[in-house]
Amino acid sequence: MKKFIITENDADQRLDKFVQKAAGNLSPSLMYKYLRKKSIKVNGKRAEGNTRLRVGDTVEMYINDEFFTVRNDDFRSIGYRPELSIVYEDENLLLVDKKPGVPVHADDHGSRDTLINHVLLYLYEKGDYDPETEASFTPALCNRLDQNTGGIVIVAKNAAAGRALYEIVKHRQVEKRYLTLALGTFEKKKATLTGWLKKDPKKNLVEISKTQKNGFKEIITRYQVLKEGRGVSLLEVELVTGRTHQIRAHLASIGHPVAGDLKYGTAACNRSLPFKHQALYAYSLEFKLPEEHFLSYLNRKVFRVENVYFKDFTERTEVK
Repeated sequence: MKKFIITENDADQRLDKFVQKAAGNLSPSLMYKYLRKKSIKVNGKRAEGNTRLRVGDTVEMYINDEFFTVRNDDFRSIGYRPELSIVYEDENLLLVDKKPGVPVHADDHGSRDTLINHVLLYLYEKGDYDPETEASFTPALCNRLDQNTGGIVIVAKNAAAGRALYEIVKHRQVEKRYLTLALGTFEKKKATLTGWLKKDPKKNLVEISKTQKNGFKEIITRYQVLKEGRGVSLLEVELVTGRTHQIRAHLASIGHPVAGDLKYGTAACNRSLPFKHQALYAYSLEFKLPEEHFLSYLNRKVFRVENVYFKDFTERTEVK
């Protein structure tokens, strides 16, 4: 039997959701069987799966130890010091400037040198996170960037912030802007691109269509040319929709692939360029929240980072 005292990070969630996190090796069918048999109780009484947990509640699980989730503490045994470029931090969230080439989570090769592990180690050393005292919560990344794309990543430091930030990103209440260096000279210096996108998970590629097709999702991409010259253009791009590889694929579909991007561009057109990764950087975030929101103190705040990745290139090659 294991006993859990519900903390603020565990509260305001359904009992079945909590059990799935605390006893991650327990199948849903077996979990509901244990609920019916009163092997899982709240405050000593039988409870339904949809019971909302409150701070101070006691959850008792009379199930075998093998069903309980082993907490991920790999970050504590990696053997390096946390290296983070912190843009902003408060008690609820952390904004981190991820460098190109850094994976956000472990990949198929099992690398542990990831952004999330650096974040967890940083918060652990600060005393803001201890996996041994958390039954169901782990600090989490709330937006994703490709491994070879740099820029600002949002991290939730507690469960309430995680729920709020998930809704913020879902409902587009954070405006994301990117800087990118695209090949060629744009006829329109400012435009809104529309189209439809379909992802092929097996190939990790997306296809762009100018017309609506079955299985394709609408995409909207705004850009403005900031500088141009010597066959390249520096753009500021705003994502109205946020789909996989949207900027890279959308610009490539109009004949202007991102510099350094071999997935949607070609090796031939990038041969004279010095980039190891695609020249794309999520450099700006602005929160747009209602007054009554949990994180309303962030409303209209703009967070930006200086992109050094291809700034030197644009200055040295007279991109004006």
